[in-house]
Amino acid sequence: QVRLVESGGGLVQAGGSLRLSCAASGQFTSLNTMAWYRRAPGKQREVVATITPGGTPDYADAVKGRFTISRDNSEATVYLQMNSLKPEDTAVYSCYCRKYNSWGQGTQVTVSS
Repeated sequence: QVRLVESGGGLVQAGGSLRLSCAASGQFTSLNTMAWYRRAPGKQREVVATITPGGTPDYADAVKGRFTISRDNSEATVYLQMNSLKPEDTAVYSCYCRKYNSWGQGTQVTVSS
C-alpha cells in the first residue's frame, strides 16, 4: 500500500500561482504512474495531469500550458505547479497512485476573481 499526503493548497487571486505537493510513503517506487485529479463543487472528479515512471507528462486540455506536473523519485514526491489560475480551477485537488489505487485526502484550491 501507498499513503499519499497532499499540501500546498490555498486561496489565490485569478492569475496567481500555487504549487501542490504529494508526499508518498509505504510501497511507493519510481515505477508508479502518478496523477492529480480535482473535483469542483457540483461536478464529477476529473483528471488534471499524469506522469509516467519515466517522467512523461500528460494534461487535461483545460490546464495545458498553465499547469506542470513533475516528480522527485528520490523524495517520493509529486508536484503540480499551477500558474495563471482561473476561478474555474477552484476544486479539491487529490493525488492518485495508479498501481495501488490509492488516494490522498485532498487539498482545497480556491481562486478568487
